Amino acid sequence: MSTQTALWDITENYLIAEHLELDDLEVVGKGKAKTVRVVVDGEGLDLDRISEVSRGLSRLYDAEYDAQDPYQLEVTSPGLERTLKRPAHFRKSLGREVSVKVRDEAGVVHTQKGQLSAAADESFAVTVDGAEHQYPYSAVISARTVFRWESAPKPGK
Repeated sequence: MSTQTALWDITENYLIAEHLELDDLEVVGKGKAKTVRVVVDGEGLDLDRISEVSRGLSRLYDAEYDAQDPYQLEVTSPGLERTLKRPAHFRKSLGREVSVKVRDEAGVVHTQKGQLSAAADESFAVTVDGAEHQYPYSAVISARTVFRWESAPKPGK
């Protein structure tokens, strides 16, 4: 079992008990520069709640995970512009504006910005200017939601 898989199982069970969702987990770096990055999502998630979860995971990892090397634990929320990696990420972002970079069957890279209009188990669709474009997840190079700041109307207008 890989480090990431072992940590995923431990983390997911803990977060379920905390009524939160494990959005993503990755282990990056090597040796003393290893970072375990945990992305959590759920209702009422604020900085205090993330700090609580971080302390809880730290204690849990110390008790249940036999780390070969020291590591840095990073717990965060998905943020306004979330990276889309798994079908569940796409399903949670239905109706939102997205930017996707995909490679077609000929190897040509395309970037599409539009509304995420469908997300199934094997593929998703982005609607751009009224036209729907379907892509398999395997074609995705990168994908993320897009947040647009709307300017506030000037007083008196």
